[in-house]
Amino acid sequence: MPRYEIIIYWSQADEGFIAEVPELPGCSADGKTYKEALANVEIIIQEWIETPKELGRPIPAPRGRLAFA
Repeated sequence: MPRYEIIIYWSQADEGFIAEVPELPGCSADGKTYKEALANVEIIIQEWIETPKELGRPIPAPRGRLAFA
């Protein structure tokens, strides 16, 4: 799976952690714990990528800040 930047923060309004993937528009998930939010967003990333594949649309490449050689 490509390595996209994930931003995780506490949301007082939602009383949980929010995980967002800025490079994939609309790709986010939540969880009661940091680990739960991370696990949930990893699933959502896979699902997000499946959609443009099925439609024959391009998938944004990771910007490279987190890319490993």
